[in-house]
Amino acid sequence: MSPAKKNIMIGLAGQQNAGKSTIFNMLTGANQHIANYPGVTVDKKTGNYRDELGRVEVVDLPGTYSLTSFSLEERVARDFLLRERPDAILNVIDASSLRRGLYFTFQILEMSFPVVMALNMVDVATAQGRKIDHEKLGRLLGIEVVPTVGRKGRGKLELRQALRRAAREERGEDEGFQDQHGLRIIYEELEEHIASVHEQLLESENLVKAVPLRWMAVKLLEGDSEALKLLRRHHARADAVMDAVSAATAVFQGKMDITPADYIVTCRDRLAASLVEQCVEVTRADTVRFSEKIDRVLLHRAFAPIFLVLTVYMIYELSIVQGYKLTFLTWPALAWVRTVVAGLLPDPGLLHDTILRSMSLWMVDSVNTLLNYVPIFLILFALIAILEDSGYMARIAFILDRVFQSFGLHGQSTLPFILGGVFTGGCAVPGIMATKGIPDERSRLATILTVPYMNCLAKIPLYTLLVSIYFAAYKSYLMLFISTITIIMAMIIAKLLTSTILRGRETAPFVMEMPNYHMPTLMGVLRRAVDRTWVYIKKVGTIVVAVAVVVYVLLQFPGLPEERMSYFDARMDEAIATFRGNIQETPYAEILADDQAVLNLLNIANTYREAKLAASTQEASSAVDDRYEALHPEIFPLLRPRDADARTISRHLRGLSSERSNLRTAIREETIVYSYFGTVGRALEPVTQYAGFDWKINVALISSFAARESSVATLGVLFQEGADESLSLEERMERSGEATGFTPLHAFALILFFALYPPCLATTIMVKVQTGSYKWMFFSIIFPTVFGLAVASGVFTISTWLGLSGIQAMVGFYFLALGTAIGLSFLPDPAWKEPKAALTRAKEV
Repeated sequence: MSPAKKNIMIGLAGQQNAGKSTIFNMLTGANQHIANYPGVTVDKKTGNYRDELGRVEVVDLPGTYSLTSFSLEERVARDFLLRERPDAILNVIDASSLRRGLYFTFQILEMSFPVVMALNMVDVATAQGRKIDHEKLGRLLGIEVVPTVGRKGRGKLELRQALRRAAREERGEDEGFQDQHGLRIIYEELEEHIASVHEQLLESENLVKAVPLRWMAVKLLEGDSEALKLLRRHHARADAVMDAVSAATAVFQGKMDITPADYIVTCRDRLAASLVEQCVEVTRADTVRFSEKIDRVLLHRAFAPIFLVLTVYMIYELSIVQGYKLTFLTWPALAWVRTVVAGLLPDPGLLHDTILRSMSLWMVDSVNTLLNYVPIFLILFALIAILEDSGYMARIAFILDRVFQSFGLHGQSTLPFILGGVFTGGCAVPGIMATKGIPDERSRLATILTVPYMNCLAKIPLYTLLVSIYFAAYKSYLMLFISTITIIMAMIIAKLLTSTILRGRETAPFVMEMPNYHMPTLMGVLRRAVDRTWVYIKKVGTIVVAVAVVVYVLLQFPGLPEERMSYFDARMDEAIATFRGNIQETPYAEILADDQAVLNLLNIANTYREAKLAASTQEASSAVDDRYEALHPEIFPLLRPRDADARTISRHLRGLSSERSNLRTAIREETIVYSYFGTVGRALEPVTQYAGFDWKINVALISSFAARESSVATLGVLFQEGADESLSLEERMERSGEATGFTPLHAFALILFFALYPPCLATTIMVKVQTGSYKWMFFSIIFPTVFGLAVASGVFTISTWLGLSGIQAMVGFYFLALGTAIGLSFLPDPAWKEPKAALTRAKEV
């Protein structure tokens, strides 16, 4: 016997809702790490603990119902087992659904790994009137079976000891797979064909080392596509083997009138039923299970939609509305970080800052904007964890799945759309984050690419601005249109995508499970919320820096022409000269004789004013005074004037500071106009004119890519005429519109384009994070731009030809889109020739 290994690796496998996460947390405690499996976006959670022999690393595999190759999670779990060859597998089973769990266990046993079973939630099974003889079950399976209650920490020591016993021996890297237990599933009529294929597989030494051959033979007879790839990779006579498999399949099917795959399922299910019959004693028969009682209400044909609406409303209210209020607490902390960073950078100039300072603060602002979402995410992920752990998430998917399936989406697409802003005021970033739970890759991608069409909070200012100016008499109609047209367009686009470019994407047989209801644990919910939020912080924090640099360059370069900068410099010089003229009679004029001294005074006065505003108590305010008096004793009397001369300088300093601020704002405004983005805006005008957009609108839309809110801010910058008269932006745009012929039809085209516009910077980053692909990130930018511009141009141009007003164009477009969506819903889905939902509930004894 080989010596026992000190450090071992355990693969934690099991079906969803079996309590895998609670067992993982029970074993590893706080020593956990989350990453992605190489090349995919599936979470890879690892943790470790130490026992008397050494370190034990636990890898939490994706929760799956089988180890076939239908879904990404299944392939990830299976590939990990074959490539990494963990020293033992910890198989977590829900004791209240033993028969269903055994089906998964059989597949792990066939892969010839040492296995320990955690028979989890035995207290629930007992409460339901089932007593499981775990020792007998272990003898029949040939493995150790440990009863556990993960949420209460029961069975922790026994599990650790059993895992050590299962992984007690060293194995060579090139050593082939060996049977590790006593159970062999007998496939009866199929056995002779399995043996025949097995013999041919033995011809390949590489295959012998790579996979368990009996498992491989079964997989080939099942028609597993990934097994076929393995065969072609490792077997020189792969085609001959496949011919033999095809011949065996034909013979078997002709004799038994059933496919080998279905027959294999039948044999496994029969064995599972036999084991349950031998090991489970029903102590209380004919009782209606607790979960079924709840479902009679929550899934009632009439009440289900009501409970669903209330649930999503509560999620929206708690995470987006209440969570956003918490940002008022986090933002001061982020602003303080910005102040600290600003203090470490070179001081600002009169009108120009160094690139080091401006770019650094730009990146800090970008990161702060995203980190400000953290309270929302913490609440959101905690609520999602509660829904998942309680079992209601599966019910949400079930209730809406049929509608979404008509458009190639999934029942679990509901929550991302709600969070994205179906009800107006959401955010696409948490919406896309919530797509992680969608098991179908095609539906997940379609959801990721359509969630940004929802009405996020940042779109509202522009909608409000345009509706107030051009549709004042139809406000309610426009808001209803905006609230509903986005979901209609999202359904249309989802159908188009899933029928075309996503057509070949992976889909899985639609199996919807109704897990038993469970009470979530506080630690489990908190840990998952923190884990998922931390993943967001790390991933976004690394990507956003790179993207922020690109946006900075496009908005700041090539900069203003020399003559414009000379103009602003001259105005600043004039302001300083005026300031000096006003203070020359004061005793402080001498210390402010040069420009650098004036600049220092302006900068120190600004930081002093910010520090005083941040001081919340009298003691803190006095401390600020003491600090600045100690640091700047010569000019402190000007910061806190007590005599007439100091007050004179302070008054004129405020005027100079105001002029400096105005000039810096004007420079930023013109910099946008002359920037690469501005140049693009002008270059696009010949194209966007068909949608009624001039270059100012183009620049506003382009700049809003960084953040939606900036669209209105940029418009405020570009529509300056009337600003000196204290006119509001609405009044300035209305006045400009009268002069340039901007009509309600122009405004409607702009609203329509904004609704279909590409996601903002943070959302595109999240698309990259969730898809793991820059290709989809760029697609999420390019496709909506082209599609939105085509729709807006078509509506504007045709409406102009027909002489329609803005409100008439809105009504016509709405019914056209609604009719298109209804028509597309009747087109058959290319992935499902016979779409059907298999609702399963564990009713086994």
